Amino acid sequence: MDCETLASKASAFSPYDLLFQAFSLIPISHYLLAAFFVFLTFLYNFLEIHFLHDLFTRFRGGPIKLTYNSCSDLCQSVVAKCKILHGRYVVTPWLSSPHLQTAFLSVFGRAPPVTYRRHLFRALDGGTIALDWLNFSDVAEEGTSTMIDSSTSIKGDKTPIVIVIPGLTSDSASAYVKHLAFHMARQGWNVVVSNHRGLGGVSLTSDCCYNAGWTEDIRKIINYVHYEYPEAPLYAVGTSIGANILVKYLGEDGTNTPLVGAAAICSPWDLLICDRFINRRPVQKIYDRVLTVGLQGYAQLHQSILSRLADWESIAKSISVRDFDNYATRVLGKFETVDAYYRRSSSTNYVGNVSVPLLCVSSLDDPVCTSEAIPWDECRANENIILATTTHGGHLAFYEGITASSLWWVRAVDEFFGVLRTSPFIKARRKTQGSAVPKPLQSSIDQGPYVNVMEDGMVAAVGNEPRDTSLNDTSNEHRIQSKKDEEAISDKGTSADLTEKPHSEKHILQQAEQNVKDLIVPVQGRIDKLSRRSRQSIWLLAYIAILTTWPFVGSVLLSVLKRRLKTSALATLFRK
Repeated sequence: MDCETLASKASAFSPYDLLFQAFSLIPISHYLLAAFFVFLTFLYNFLEIHFLHDLFTRFRGGPIKLTYNSCSDLCQSVVAKCKILHGRYVVTPWLSSPHLQTAFLSVFGRAPPVTYRRHLFRALDGGTIALDWLNFSDVAEEGTSTMIDSSTSIKGDKTPIVIVIPGLTSDSASAYVKHLAFHMARQGWNVVVSNHRGLGGVSLTSDCCYNAGWTEDIRKIINYVHYEYPEAPLYAVGTSIGANILVKYLGEDGTNTPLVGAAAICSPWDLLICDRFINRRPVQKIYDRVLTVGLQGYAQLHQSILSRLADWESIAKSISVRDFDNYATRVLGKFETVDAYYRRSSSTNYVGNVSVPLLCVSSLDDPVCTSEAIPWDECRANENIILATTTHGGHLAFYEGITASSLWWVRAVDEFFGVLRTSPFIKARRKTQGSAVPKPLQSSIDQGPYVNVMEDGMVAAVGNEPRDTSLNDTSNEHRIQSKKDEEAISDKGTSADLTEKPHSEKHILQQAEQNVKDLIVPVQGRIDKLSRRSRQSIWLLAYIAILTTWPFVGSVLLSVLKRRLKTSALATLFRK
């Protein structure tokens, strides 16, 4: 009886009701704890955190994978002396994520205090490039940098110089640039940061803007520095888009560059692949949006010029880097399409022609410049390239140590350049470059007053000479030389008239007509020959069209032609 009663009561309730009653007995704090655990699991995978993996491996870090040509004596001799490249990269434990590292670099950075000495370089097209110098003498021993006397000059000094090319919308004030400049200056290097046009607090002074494939500015800057300091060996470091520009420049100039060594950090390599990658996953789309906001902020600073050259409303409404490149970069760079701009500006097309020792550092978990774009085979085939890849590091971050006070790639670049300075191959290369230094294009650098601070905080470049005069000087020299040649020819003609009899007008006319005939006859023969060949080509095209359109008619026509050819051949034989 009791069993029947229990069965009847159980059948009166639904199983779901029983399950709900069971869940209601669980404390709500347990539900909150489970939701928090699920959220942490999602966040751990979404941010690609590898803290547990590092914990299980006792924070030993990962090895550096080196890719280079094993037959290259230069690479072998340099790599053998680079202990950092043969070591391991240990990530800061509380930054065990590429996204955390990249965000920490952008937001906090922990850059050392640096004060630059600014020079303004005026290009031939009127554009202004800000050069921010930090000499080894500027950095005090206590770890801070101070402004030195503007009259101090390092011309004629043999101290090596490092030229830094920042990334997209970055300048000398960026945290990673300050890390590099301060570290290299403390190690005895002179550093100059070549800011892109319109960045570094300098306004656009021409209609020319920079892009990912624009190498003319860095070429002018390198030639200028080499001319000003011919005794100092030159090195260059490019970061992100700056690395793409540097590698492309090295591939374009080949052995004609005055650089002794170079380093490319987190280069995008193939812009088309990176464009597809940055729009693939939700986390990458966040970076795409952040970069777009930075580009729009750059455009906002120079709205007076960009609104005249491009569609300003479309630029302001851009929601991705591709949209901004379509409405601004492509138009200013005169590219047909955005893909054409990406293809022509990608440095991977120029890797094979690099003739300078080049260290390339990339992270396999880079959230902006994907490892899919790394040209592994091209780097391995080139005897001058050493590719160092790490498992972790983020984009331009590579923080190390408990306090995250230093960047690993900065130490790697310093060691690589230091080994190159003492390498016998580099000394031989510097000797082959010769002592003759070509004079660069004229600039208005150091022509004061050259800084004008406006109300909106922008710095406009103003020089004593409003325009460059090197072209005029060259043309004037050419005119003077031509005038001298004409005077010499006229003098010779006068002396000849005194010794020889003048020709008669009739003889001169006959000679001129004969010369014209001599010129016309071969030309006319060529024209006739071309016309005959064109007629043959037209008949051949007509036959092909008939044969492909109406096969039966074509076969009949072919048989008729064969018969006519046979009859004509027989007729010629009988005639003989």
